[in-house]
Amino acid sequence: MTNDDPSVGPVRQFVILSGVEPEEAGSLPAIGPRAEIVEKLACANTSPESSDAQDVLYGPGIRVELTPNQDPVSQMLVTVTEEEIGWQVLTRLINHFQWKLLDPNTGRELSPSSSQ
Repeated sequence: MTNDDPSVGPVRQFVILSGVEPEEAGSLPAIGPRAEIVEKLACANTSPESSDAQDVLYGPGIRVELTPNQDPVSQMLVTVTEEEIGWQVLTRLINHFQWKLLDPNTGRELSPSSSQ
């Protein structure tokens, strides 16, 4: 996805998926329990701005959106808001937590071992 506002610059979005292979074709394995994911991301300096907005987490150069009321979480939408910082943060997150990253525009999937 791109943003047409030149003052903001292009916005890149990706989908974070579980690093675990699905047990059956077409299924989407859970990344984990919602509270656990929010806690893990908080330890990585990524958290909600307020207790009223628990579905959107902000980190250095990224914004992570959780599907409202989904528990366990099966996917998260991540937006790189600052290219210089965000890509490094995102790469560290997927490597540290062994998640996969999907580019919805190309269908290309990056696993932790291929994103280093």
